[in-house]
Amino acid sequence: MKIIHKNTKTVIKSGFMTVTLLGMLVVFSILMVAILSMINLTSSSASKSLESQKAFNIAEAGVNYYLWHLSHNPTDFKDGGTTPATPDPKLGYGPYTHNYIDDNAKKQGTFTIWVNPQGSGSTIATITSIGNTNSGKTTRTIEAKIGSPSFANYSVVSDTALWFGSTESANGPVHSNQGVRMDGSSSTDVSSANTTYNPPVSLGGDGSSHPGVWCSSSIITPVNCNTRPKTDWLYPMPSVDFNKISGDLCTIKKEAFKVDPATSALASQANACTQTPTTRTAAYLPQRSTSGTYSISKGYLIELNNDNTYNLSQVNAETDTNSTYLTALTRVSVASNIAIPTSGIIFAEDNVWVRSNSTFKGRLTIGAGRLATASTTHITIADDIVYSQKNGSDALGLITEGDVVLSPYAPPASGNFNFEVDAAVISQTGSVIYPLYYRSAGSTCTKGWTSANQTFTYYGAVASRQSWTWTWQLGGPCGNAVSYSGHYITGILNNSTQYDYNLQYAPPPFFPITGSYNILAWHEIITSP
Repeated sequence: MKIIHKNTKTVIKSGFMTVTLLGMLVVFSILMVAILSMINLTSSSASKSLESQKAFNIAEAGVNYYLWHLSHNPTDFKDGGTTPATPDPKLGYGPYTHNYIDDNAKKQGTFTIWVNPQGSGSTIATITSIGNTNSGKTTRTIEAKIGSPSFANYSVVSDTALWFGSTESANGPVHSNQGVRMDGSSSTDVSSANTTYNPPVSLGGDGSSHPGVWCSSSIITPVNCNTRPKTDWLYPMPSVDFNKISGDLCTIKKEAFKVDPATSALASQANACTQTPTTRTAAYLPQRSTSGTYSISKGYLIELNNDNTYNLSQVNAETDTNSTYLTALTRVSVASNIAIPTSGIIFAEDNVWVRSNSTFKGRLTIGAGRLATASTTHITIADDIVYSQKNGSDALGLITEGDVVLSPYAPPASGNFNFEVDAAVISQTGSVIYPLYYRSAGSTCTKGWTSANQTFTYYGAVASRQSWTWTWQLGGPCGNAVSYSGHYITGILNNSTQYDYNLQYAPPPFFPITGSYNILAWHEIITSP
């Protein structure tokens, strides 16, 4: 009995162990399957993640490629080709597909880019780049805005020395390739290409060498030279290359030829910039004389309207001792309400006088040059030039071979006023100035305004190869100069040069650039074209 009982217990114990072992094997098998599945899933996820990152890197390479491309050809938005003729309304020109080759010369995929320029001569373009790996199953898309700085990136930039007097202020970046005496107030960077320089007496010099940016310790009001912050006075800084401008005047002339059938064939000729057709179009104004004779007092008056049109007159003579443009200019009306060309370009083969009537609405660049002759053209501001809005929708560029002149008859003759000019101007070889002498009266000094209630506001940007000034200070009486605080003044004593920050990456059409393209902003988008 006892023996049989013991055997029964043994049988029962053995069976229990078998069931337990089987259960453990099942659990282990389930765990192994789960672990293997997890490993497989993780491996697959890692592979997909690697592919996704590779596609992103390829898309990023597409953006960098077009940055490089525009650095070599700043106006080419068709990837070196001519198609398509009409851009996609959303994405722009494209698609342009390139292989992406790694450092080991192996193809890792392709990037497809679309290029959408902002238009109206802006240096901003939107690049959409789609990265695709070799498998063709993974894509990532990046959209980037890129832009290039232009000569409109400064409130004042000059190839020569600058001097802001104590009654003059600068709101915006100022740069000189020589040096700056800044006795007036400034709102941001003032820079020079030199560590030290010896300024000429006419531009605040005293015969001694001074730092690239400095002020006179004798100036204590309205800004105290001795206590003012100077952390944003930067020197030496890279020079600005004014030699770039000559090629841009040629580009502007060719763009003016393109927009009208009467001159479009000239645009593609190798000698396009020395062609002088006699046909006038909305974008091209020919020489006043077919014989090539030139007179500083002849040219065109362009009156800018507030509906994206302009009025045009021939100027046959100028007597700048008179008090307004109405009496100073002998003119003959040519046409009114001429639509500003879609390119935003007018090129004149002669001198130009400009005013707004009464405000200007639009985006326009006026170029003036006699590129086929040795004569040098000038642009004269004949009256107020005022934008309809100061939000970037209006922009006027004035570019000429010679001087940009604020005429003596442009400000009001007397009384209290705040005279205003809104524009971005460039003098390729001359100065941007209020003149010291009348052009029509030899050595007679021009008029001066010294009252605190007679002010001048310049809003925009100035680039001058030589001098820049709205005011002259003389040691003795001269013509219409006005006595003030022991000196004699011509020009508007109380003036402010305010930078139009809208110009930084949206300058007037075809405005000359000063540097390479940069990425302004970018983000990834989840859809692709």
